Amino acid sequence: MKRAGVDHMILDSGKRGFKKGLVTLWKLTKIVVPVYFFVNLLKFSGALDTISAWFEPTMRLLGLPGEASLVLVLGNCINLYAGIGAIVSLSLTIKQITILAVMLSFSHSLFLESAVAKRTGVSLIMVVLVRLSLAILSGLVLNLVL
Repeated sequence: MKRAGVDHMILDSGKRGFKKGLVTLWKLTKIVVPVYFFVNLLKFSGALDTISAWFEPTMRLLGLPGEASLVLVLGNCINLYAGIGAIVSLSLTIKQITILAVMLSFSHSLFLESAVAKRTGVSLIMVVLVRLSLAILSGLVLNLVL
């Protein structure tokens, strides 16, 4: 009798987990897929080449191609998943993806997270400066050591 109750709990837990997994998948898909297509549209229109050329000198210091600037902008301004959607649509090396991932781990979702930090009484300018400084410093260091 006790075993049936445990089996029922496991089955219910599995159903809830599966439903939550589908909801999460849908939320991520709504962000990643449009960004993927947007970046590919920029590629095929030639606009990404223009953006890349403009940011190439700065991005080279971080060991990244100019087009990776789009990943940083999307990841910092929207969220990590937008950055991931952009990464997937670009042809980047493992080193470049690692550098971007670490940089975005410090500075992702700047607007949202800075607003949350401000509500706690922390200086908005200080939060943004620290997070961006850590992102840039980590990119510079990783470019040298990887």
